[in-house]
Amino acid sequence: MKVFKFGGASINSVDRIKNTTRIIESYKGERLLIIISAMGKTTNALEKVVDAFYEGRKEDALQLFEQVKQAHLTTLKYLITVNWQQAENQLKDFFTEVEWLLHDKPVREYDYYYDQIVCCGELLSTSLVSSYLNEMGIKNKWLDVRDIVRTDDNFRDAYINWEFTSQKVKTDIEPLFTEFDIIITQGFIGATDENESTTLGREGSDFSAAIFANILDAENQTIWKDVEAVMNADPKEFPDAVNIDALSYREVVEMAYYGAQVIHPKTIKPLENKNIPLHVRCFLNPELPGTVISNKPVHNLPPVIVLKKNQVLMELSSKDFSFVEEKPLGLLHEMFASIKIRPNLSQNGAISLLNCFDDKSEKIEKLALAAAEIFNVQIEKNLTLLTIRHYTEEKIQTLTKGKTIVLEQKTPQTIQVLMR
Repeated sequence: MKVFKFGGASINSVDRIKNTTRIIESYKGERLLIIISAMGKTTNALEKVVDAFYEGRKEDALQLFEQVKQAHLTTLKYLITVNWQQAENQLKDFFTEVEWLLHDKPVREYDYYYDQIVCCGELLSTSLVSSYLNEMGIKNKWLDVRDIVRTDDNFRDAYINWEFTSQKVKTDIEPLFTEFDIIITQGFIGATDENESTTLGREGSDFSAAIFANILDAENQTIWKDVEAVMNADPKEFPDAVNIDALSYREVVEMAYYGAQVIHPKTIKPLENKNIPLHVRCFLNPELPGTVISNKPVHNLPPVIVLKKNQVLMELSSKDFSFVEEKPLGLLHEMFASIKIRPNLSQNGAISLLNCFDDKSEKIEKLALAAAEIFNVQIEKNLTLLTIRHYTEEKIQTLTKGKTIVLEQKTPQTIQVLMR
């Protein structure tokens, strides 16, 4: 049994949905659990609906949601002819679920409404793809993942109840494979024990796929993307970026920690726990081998480069020249947790602390104000953080040429350079 995850780009048009169907059809006879993200920019569109609703702009919210509805109904019209009524009715059930909420007034926190509305995107996309597969004679079973994945009520970043979810997978999904080779469901979303929709946070769909792969003891998990493989750098920034054929779980976690747009660490853990390989493959060219991520150590990797622009350096120094290591440092980390901000680079001196952050203005301002009660605070903006894993001196010289280095940290594996 294999677990597939198709991202929104793989189904953002009628042609892309047909292409995804051809990929699925090429695995005829194999058991597949398939997770599909919201189509294209649907999540962004639904976020605008949430904003308008929460700001009390009911008519704007309904109008913005109408655009989402029409986009999906138009796609359905071009995909499905025989069973169009059944397919349309299923879409309309999800439309009603959101519109019922939009006709009310917000009385709870923003994150609650975000999850109730944004989860619709995955429900609509999976419904469309499932209906099209059936139209093409590819038998499959569609499931609402909210009946399977149980979470707490930490909306927008919900935690999985593994015990409940595992039991539901075994009782509600495993038996279906006696009748169906293909099961279609959603990533990114779940539900509380009060049947309130939740979302799982960043890269939630990849994580959902890993949850199912773990519980079902899958042979492997494949994430289908619009790139040929995991690369050693962003090709938009570095035209000489190269594909990486194989990576270890640990290497991927390290890359993600430093900001590489690869696989989120929370996706890796359920796979690593059961030694399930993760494949990253290209839906535009499925013949390519892509990247395999497993527990096997990989040697002779090229320099892996992560460039983070719009960085802020915050220097916090003791007001009375006392050491900053003990109580002040502990208070600072409490501030980080409270404001939900994490430094990308930190360095401590005797009486000063240097921290580099993404320039999220509201959070930076809040942190600076809170820290000013304990420290003298200085801020420098418009910096760039360069991280190179498996660096060479030549690569360091090339990428820092003409720059002023503000802060540098170096280990045998990784160098980080903050520069202006």
